[in-house]
Amino acid sequence: MRQFSYLTAFICCLGILGCTQDESTTPTKTDAASLAPDVSWPLHGLDAGETRYSELGDINQETVAELGVAWTYELGSNRGVETTPIVIDGIMYATAPWSVVHAIDAATGKALWRFDPEVPRQWGRWACCDVVNRGVAVWQDRLFFGTLDGRLVALDRHNGKKVWEVQTTPRDKPYTITGAPRIADGKVIIGNGGAEYGVRGFVTAYAVTTGEQVWRFYTVPGDPSKPLEHPDLELALPTWSGQWWQAGGGGTAWDSMAYDPELKLIYVGTGNGSPWSRYARSPGGGDNLFLSSIIALDVETGRLRWHYQTTPGDNWDYTATQHILLTDLTINGEMRKILLQAPKNGFLYAIDRVTGELISATQYVNLNWASHVDLETGRPVETGDANYSGKLKKVIPGPPGGHNWQPMSYSQNTQLLYLPAHDTGMWYSRNGQFEYDPATWNLGVKFDDEVAAHDAADPAEFRGHLIAWDPVARKPRWQKRFAGHWNGGLLSTAGGLVFQGTADGHFTAYRDSDGEELWQTRSTSGFFAPPVTYRSGGEQYVAIAAGIGGGGMGNKVEGAMINEYHNEGRIIAFKLGGNAPMPVSQKRDLDFPELPEITASADQVAQGKELYRTYCGWCHNSSMLLPDLRYLAKEKHAMFKEIVIDGAFLELGMPRFDDVLNAEDTRAIQAYVLEQAVLLRAEPEA
Repeated sequence: MRQFSYLTAFICCLGILGCTQDESTTPTKTDAASLAPDVSWPLHGLDAGETRYSELGDINQETVAELGVAWTYELGSNRGVETTPIVIDGIMYATAPWSVVHAIDAATGKALWRFDPEVPRQWGRWACCDVVNRGVAVWQDRLFFGTLDGRLVALDRHNGKKVWEVQTTPRDKPYTITGAPRIADGKVIIGNGGAEYGVRGFVTAYAVTTGEQVWRFYTVPGDPSKPLEHPDLELALPTWSGQWWQAGGGGTAWDSMAYDPELKLIYVGTGNGSPWSRYARSPGGGDNLFLSSIIALDVETGRLRWHYQTTPGDNWDYTATQHILLTDLTINGEMRKILLQAPKNGFLYAIDRVTGELISATQYVNLNWASHVDLETGRPVETGDANYSGKLKKVIPGPPGGHNWQPMSYSQNTQLLYLPAHDTGMWYSRNGQFEYDPATWNLGVKFDDEVAAHDAADPAEFRGHLIAWDPVARKPRWQKRFAGHWNGGLLSTAGGLVFQGTADGHFTAYRDSDGEELWQTRSTSGFFAPPVTYRSGGEQYVAIAAGIGGGGMGNKVEGAMINEYHNEGRIIAFKLGGNAPMPVSQKRDLDFPELPEITASADQVAQGKELYRTYCGWCHNSSMLLPDLRYLAKEKHAMFKEIVIDGAFLELGMPRFDDVLNAEDTRAIQAYVLEQAVLLRAEPEA
């Protein structure tokens, strides 16, 4: 009875039994909300399996219409923004272009500290796909991130002071780091990029406390006249031919990783070869392990446990560096530990993550290079339609792939995989005179007038999709189509929602079961980073970084905000009842400037055309991420040589090319640019 009396008194105090209570002590709605515990976004993919599914449901199908801007934070950038913010203890940690780290109050957007690793701006020349960074990793009081010039840096996450730093890559090679590190078993693990410029891929584990190297796994063999760095390369070496090591071989692990702490396996996706073309890279044939592969490494030793190669003898830049996601699925009545990946090649794979057994491989976008994947051998069955060894061929997907780095999400609510996909294609023509050049891209593929003519006559359809994929039934449940192909990563929640931002500036919440659009807003900066969600101060937030760029921006993206507005990078956070204004980016001036008169011969223009394609065209294309030189102002033309040769705009991110170009070369390039500017003015308006 005494126990009951105490319990009754306690319940009365809460007002649950209607006991008398002074109204002045009744909790307000805000006070009640503040009792809800904070919920972090502690890992790159939220959990070790990288599912990007949140159990938060305050923002749900019924309340999402009330979502509004809570705060915005300016990153001070105009380049590509790909960061996944990490949120711990009410603090958000996000990265900006040039590997700059920002610490932000997650409830207010107030700046707490900023760390600039001072990446040399000349290093931007080696970033194939812009000077981006996908985020940090946090362990206890330490924060870790990679820099574009190949360093791994540890900071005190409370004040942004540097604790240690290690150079993870050879400083004399054009390596880059754009991916986020991962923490596993007391180690911080990081890969690298740079295959287009001719490097050899590897992934390395460092001790979180000291930065001491624990192990390193090379993804392709090196010079066979030298000792192998680890025994697993004995499996790879016979699959190569020719003198691949002279151009590095490639296989860089520039993005995807996932960790299974029970199995103590770290899963890593590897990239394309250097050069792209297998005819130039390994002329005697061979699968070229471990290019375009998923490798499962023992987290303690770095030794290979199993591997699966998605594209043997890759010939088209079909990387397997796309998001790796771990979940458990019931397959044929048996619960299996599954790894899911939708790499560039257009097939979605389900693999037993314990053994590496291929369970299924299903086409998820348009493709023509293979008919199917043989489940007995695990190998794709090539059609021959993509064999460009002797003839120009249109290959689908093209280099952006059917899916690129933008993360997927797997919902425990619907048991569906949400996939940001796109249809792409490209004409490939073999470069029979390939010679390795460390100063530029090494593809072994020609981009000449014949290719350009085919593209103009029969352009590949570039179209984006959001696919809700049933990984057990192996088919889409619902699908959304977009005008542009280059869009953002995904978030799913227990509130029954799927969030995605797109290049046209829309940020949308869909019902997870059928794709019905429930809420949408628009920004003048496009999105292709993935959203995150967290609770701080009792309120749930959804936050996303804005500012597009990256490898898929090789051409103009249909409808992208970058076509009309400057690409101002920022983080935008939303909450229920948020009423802060949406910031507006500066409008582009697309009027044609006055052009200088430069006399040049047809031979000079032709020379400039080749040099432009070799050294300029990868960045200064029609995507508007970096300046379209056809709109270059007269005063910039007046200092063309100073910009290109002397590095006048180096601190603005425009590198020097004095090691490969001279004054005569730059004059030829300028003549070609001016010719193209005149031709643009002559085009009829759409």
